[in-house]
Amino acid sequence: MSKTSTAIESRLPVFFAALFAITLCPLRAEAHLNSTGLGPVYDGLAHFLLSPEDLVPVLALALFAGLRGAAHGRRALFVLPGAWLLGGFVGMAATTSRGSALTAISFLLLGGLLAADAPLTLRAITVLAALVGLFHGYLNGAGMGQPGVGAVALLGLAFAVFVLVALAAALVVRLRWPWTRIVVRVVGSWVAASGLLMVGWALRRG
Repeated sequence: MSKTSTAIESRLPVFFAALFAITLCPLRAEAHLNSTGLGPVYDGLAHFLLSPEDLVPVLALALFAGLRGAAHGRRALFVLPGAWLLGGFVGMAATTSRGSALTAISFLLLGGLLAADAPLTLRAITVLAALVGLFHGYLNGAGMGQPGVGAVALLGLAFAVFVLVALAAALVVRLRWPWTRIVVRVVGSWVAASGLLMVGWALRRG
């Protein structure tokens, strides 16, 4: 095993601990795209990074694809951002963006698949990435308001998705020690547990 791989695996617990701490930070919920003052592309990028309901499922899918291998990671890398863009453009023409229950289901599904390290085929990963991208992209597009600015913001958002999938999947593909893969699967259990909490909260409010 190379020194680079060993160094990456030694820092893996610190990486996931920091990531988990970030996801626990409370953020103000916004119905529409907020302006960063840097232009719509950066607005879309910032919107994604500050939206756990989008960030966490993408991360879970990227980690899961990485566990399945390099080919699965590459497929998710290109299918997910493309489907996100398509779903976003469709959502911009919609009149509603309600989908909190389905968002909780995406947490449960992706977290469960990651925790179980389910042996999905390349075709199944492709379908899964397309569905996740279409759904979350639709919700993003429906909440962006102005079509012109929103379309450009979607490009920034899709770019952020691309970068996150590339980094997370590449990190996991390089893992060789069994305990490091277990750490990644534990992250999946956290995502699934978050989905259960979201479902419970939705039922309580209903």
